[in-house]
Amino acid sequence: MNYPPSIPSYKMAESCQRYKDKVTLITGGSSGIGKGLLEVFVRHGSKVVFCSNDEKQGKAVEKKINEAGYGGEATFVFADVTKESDVKHLVQETINKYGLLNCVINNAGYHPPYQTIDDITKEDFTKLFDLNVVGYFLISKYALPHLRKTEGNIINIASMDGHHAAGGSTSYVATKGAVLAMTRALAIDEAKYNVRVNSISPGATSSPLLLKMVDISPDPEQQMQRYKDVSVLGRIGQPEEMGMTALYLSADATFCTGIDIQVSGGTPLNYADKNMRKDKTLFI
Repeated sequence: MNYPPSIPSYKMAESCQRYKDKVTLITGGSSGIGKGLLEVFVRHGSKVVFCSNDEKQGKAVEKKINEAGYGGEATFVFADVTKESDVKHLVQETINKYGLLNCVINNAGYHPPYQTIDDITKEDFTKLFDLNVVGYFLISKYALPHLRKTEGNIINIASMDGHHAAGGSTSYVATKGAVLAMTRALAIDEAKYNVRVNSISPGATSSPLLLKMVDISPDPEQQMQRYKDVSVLGRIGQPEEMGMTALYLSADATFCTGIDIQVSGGTPLNYADKNMRKDKTLFI
């Protein structure tokens, strides 16, 4: 089955740019879903500040995106979102450069190798929670004073696992469930400022992290097929598809707050395949 085409390497007509001159902050923007978010928003005219804890990769992505001439612009800032000082610096650098902030996309996160609770230490759990949940909290906390001024929006990248759970993923599922709950609660608090807070729950999506998990599985070919089979469309998602969903939430969905959009190829319609199988050496 053919995947959707990737983002074209040409500048869109300004009349087609749906987020022209809006300022967007994206965490974890140098690879995978984050890079897809970055490319879509820059293509649609946004001025995007993105962070990563890999400075070399981040600068390379910044250079490549800006040389492509998509229409907007990308600025890389090194940051570890689990460190409060880094988060403060990231937000302040965005304001120093552009003077305002319209959209924040919390994306930086990690899915550890599949393991049962017997093999997860307290330190492992706490470290993952710091990245997948506390990182989102910190970015939101320090960005909101600026988002309130522009009546902007926050988009949290959650996961289908936060809705339906998955084997071998106790700690990861817990963090994504927390993201979904935090999104709804924050949407209530920020409504009085006309700041919208929503989330996206991707299904299995092409990324270096997913490919790594496939490679370390007992049967990589069968593991990839499992990822595809969970979707009723019979394929995994592409980062740009998550980007287009985020663009809709930020630019068009002005009467939506506290919602989650599941971008999973119909995974809930086929979830029995995920939890009712005989081969317990394979997880999703």
